Amino acid sequence: MRYWLAGALEARPLADAPDLAAPSVVAALAAAGLDREVGVVAIDPALSDTAANQEAYGVPTEALANCVVVGGRRDGQERVAACVVLASTRADVNGVVKRVLDVRKASFLPHEDAVERTGMEHGGITPFGLPDGWRVLVDAAVVAQPVLVMGSGVRASKLLLDGSVLPRVPGVEVVDDLGRRA
Repeated sequence: MRYWLAGALEARPLADAPDLAAPSVVAALAAAGLDREVGVVAIDPALSDTAANQEAYGVPTEALANCVVVGGRRDGQERVAACVVLASTRADVNGVVKRVLDVRKASFLPHEDAVERTGMEHGGITPFGLPDGWRVLVDAAVVAQPVLVMGSGVRASKLLLDGSVLPRVPGVEVVDDLGRRA
């Protein structure tokens, strides 16, 4: 059995504990044949946010990835994307994201809107199991990480995976310099 380690977090394959993640996340990873290549670990939901997770579980900064939802409009049509960047960076929304989405202005979706539209909990949003048609932009630095800790769709667990798994997820686009140092 494969295990993933990051700080004090020790995960087991998602396929062995599907009840720990959001159903849409489990379904998406199973459909992609990745539910044994992604681990899951239960955490205290109060510690789901990046800084609290890092402090409580001793997860190295370079292993933490955040997924944010952004949107913009072009010719009256909304364009939405999930952006995955390392926690040590911020998504370059008004530079790289704006250019990739080909919109005049890009901005973060309000928390309530992101939660409603993804069907995931705030602090647990992940690039897996998003609505059909959404673009998923992943910083190339994220893909290079051997162990990542990211949301599972719910606050009560985290996914652990090798960053090289992300480009194998349908719809993922690897983007250079998506994350900028904060």
